[in-house]
Amino acid sequence: MELINDVYTAGGVSLTEVANNFGTPVYVYHADKIIAQYKRLKNAFKPLDIQIKYACKALNNSAILSLLQREGSGLDTVSINEALLGIKAGFKPDDIIFTPNCVGIDEIKQAVELGLHINIDNISILEQFGAIYGNSVPCCIRLNPHIMAGGNTKISTGHIDSKFGISIYQLRHVLRVVKSHNMRINGLHMHTGSDILDPGVFLQGAEILFDAAKDFPDLTFIDFGSGFKVAYKEGDVTTDIEELGQLLGNRFKEFCNEYGRELELWFEPGKFIVSEAGYFLVKANVIKQTTATVFVGVDSGLNHLIRPMLYDSYHEIINISNPNGKQRIYTVVGNICETDTFGWDRKLSEVHEGDVLCFKNAGAYGITMASNYNARTRPAEVLIYQQQAHLIRKRETLNDLIQNEVPITFS
Repeated sequence: MELINDVYTAGGVSLTEVANNFGTPVYVYHADKIIAQYKRLKNAFKPLDIQIKYACKALNNSAILSLLQREGSGLDTVSINEALLGIKAGFKPDDIIFTPNCVGIDEIKQAVELGLHINIDNISILEQFGAIYGNSVPCCIRLNPHIMAGGNTKISTGHIDSKFGISIYQLRHVLRVVKSHNMRINGLHMHTGSDILDPGVFLQGAEILFDAAKDFPDLTFIDFGSGFKVAYKEGDVTTDIEELGQLLGNRFKEFCNEYGRELELWFEPGKFIVSEAGYFLVKANVIKQTTATVFVGVDSGLNHLIRPMLYDSYHEIINISNPNGKQRIYTVVGNICETDTFGWDRKLSEVHEGDVLCFKNAGAYGITMASNYNARTRPAEVLIYQQQAHLIRKRETLNDLIQNEVPITFS
């Protein structure tokens, strides 16, 4: 986002015009930024040709999926519907990895029928999968390396109490299951969490996977998940992708020599690809002053952007209607009948009722975690592509809220 002639723009398009033309609240995504992040990650590992499987749980609008598919990305999915969305957007089943959590074997069977790469993260499903498919269908195994990454158990998935993955300490049990069913394991996977700053975390996990790989002779890939930290505010320290590419890339090449053949190196970035490309525009409904606080109440809430309340996440907020106004302190809150604070004590250009506020870094886990709480409709989505704003999802209406209800007659 740039401030040009007192107008905030993204991709050459005025964000206030987007708000005026499409209404608020509205999610806005910048296609060029998404593509740039994808290419940056690919380039960081050159000369290795890493495989990127975009984690579509971050943002699964079909237009975004098609944009990344055209760039050569694969897809990381956690549900059958995500996989079907990917196929509809142009991904081949062989480009999609299916990594669900705590699903039944029936959903795994559907993924096999679709031709997806299967990633299994618990021993029960591994045993059932082996009993059904034996050596005929390969699968990947998700291991929990017991690495606390990101410093927050809400976003860390590799610690000892995580529900994700099979404990590395259960590897002997895994090997017995694989041997007893003559299973073909074609990949090993780990994902330790989000907001990982230190490349050493990936290297530590790499050594665990490389050591485990010695017991699996049929591997074709190793998948390191993702978790790269992005900047949420000025001065934030982020993951040095280029340093990671050099260190992990070199160690991976050494491992392939030790293993005896070249394997593919996979990553599953979601937030890294789309977070900084997204903006959430809302309108200031009311300015409400109490004895201690000046609130800006906006036309959205945790039903549209739950991350601040769920994860204590920080999103920079800018008054794009008054870029040169006097700085004042506000607490920005939503219109939901819950405590739904977007930001406490934020310094903003003076806000008037009707002004448009912009939440930055809103491309990941915004619309995909949105709900209809308080019978509020979900917002529209707009993609800025080739200097034009394109509507890629209509705003919901009351009819959308009730279309699946089945009326009954009370006597």
